[in-house]
Amino acid sequence: MFYDYAKIYVKGGDGGNGCVAFRREKYVPDGGPWGGDGGRGGSVILQADEGLRTLVDFRYQRHYKAGRGQHGMGKNMHGRGAEDLVLRVPVGTVVRDAESGAVLGDLVEHGQRLVVARGGRGGRGNARFVTLQNKAPSFAEKGEPGEERWLELELKLLADVGLVGFPNVGKSTIISRVSAARPKIANYHFTTVVPNLGVVRVDEGDSFVIADIPGLIEGAHSGAGLGHQFLRHVERTRVLVHVLDIAGTEGRDPLEDFAVINRELALYDQRLALRPMLVAANKTDLPGAEENLSRLKAALGDQYEIFPLSAISGEGLLPLIHRLAEMLRELPAIPPEQPAAQPEGQYVAGALEPRFTLRKQDGVFWIGGREIERHVAMTQLENEAALERLYSIMKLMGIDQALQEAGIKDGDTVVIGNYSFEYVAD
Repeated sequence: MFYDYAKIYVKGGDGGNGCVAFRREKYVPDGGPWGGDGGRGGSVILQADEGLRTLVDFRYQRHYKAGRGQHGMGKNMHGRGAEDLVLRVPVGTVVRDAESGAVLGDLVEHGQRLVVARGGRGGRGNARFVTLQNKAPSFAEKGEPGEERWLELELKLLADVGLVGFPNVGKSTIISRVSAARPKIANYHFTTVVPNLGVVRVDEGDSFVIADIPGLIEGAHSGAGLGHQFLRHVERTRVLVHVLDIAGTEGRDPLEDFAVINRELALYDQRLALRPMLVAANKTDLPGAEENLSRLKAALGDQYEIFPLSAISGEGLLPLIHRLAEMLRELPAIPPEQPAAQPEGQYVAGALEPRFTLRKQDGVFWIGGREIERHVAMTQLENEAALERLYSIMKLMGIDQALQEAGIKDGDTVVIGNYSFEYVAD
């Protein structure tokens, strides 16, 4: 099956915990701290693979977690870092943060990689906290939690030419005649329910990729007839070929069909309305085609190049193919979608942001901020010495003073990240 959308949860591995250990060797009195650091957690990485065609692998598994780092050990031995978790996706996959909708990356080249959830760094062992005032620290850091988020993966086919038009106008027949693609062809609406790709070879070393987009209907821009799922696949095409049933075999007017589909393209994405377009007047071998073709040329002949053809017999296809090849040699490629400057959940080095935020709600004091939340998550809260260090950090950051200015009292609740504390004044 062809799946071009998936929503998945990814989590980087947590860092390994630092170790609390002391030298206890014969003839080495007061050996001092000897605990090693924890290893870094693995990151979750998406990698574009030209051998994949759909996102079907993500239909049956939606949660992906990288391994955590190894804990630190005695004798000042550091833990081993975890391996990264690499997930393969088709070339042409756009990656978005599900919560904010921000584009994180557009994987358009084979082998291109995108880190979507970084692993946490390992916690430092107690040997790292030796000072002149504390030569035998009895605490270490816990590993930093890995990043986690929900992602939306959206596949947009990489094709040079897109065939658009109403259902049953002959798009699948055209692609089957000009390439090796073999889509399902039948005389009923929505015979094609997934996009088909075909390679058109013009001359030796000269070829292009053409996409047969399932038939569009009025209202496709708002999702009617699965319009959103179909229209996304023409966003990367450099040239559109509007296929018309010039014989009007469905009882519709070809000129009205042309106006409806163009309106749907513009409503979905205004850039598509500006995309170069050729008109393929198909089914010229059927009654009524000649009269409608004359009307079409009179109405659109000075705006669009019109190619009368019969997909069934192949008549008229060669001039269309050669004209497409000529246009593609001159047109630049569609650039990939650019990621947001600072996607939700990722932080740019040097970016200005408050060290912490404070708000009071229903008598509870909520403290937020990446820096303080990371300190709390990496503190051994059951260790009194580690708690004293955390309090010193909060005091240096100005959190204690801010709480007092906000009117905090003994016994009030303070929430930082996923942890809740009872406030006790010095």
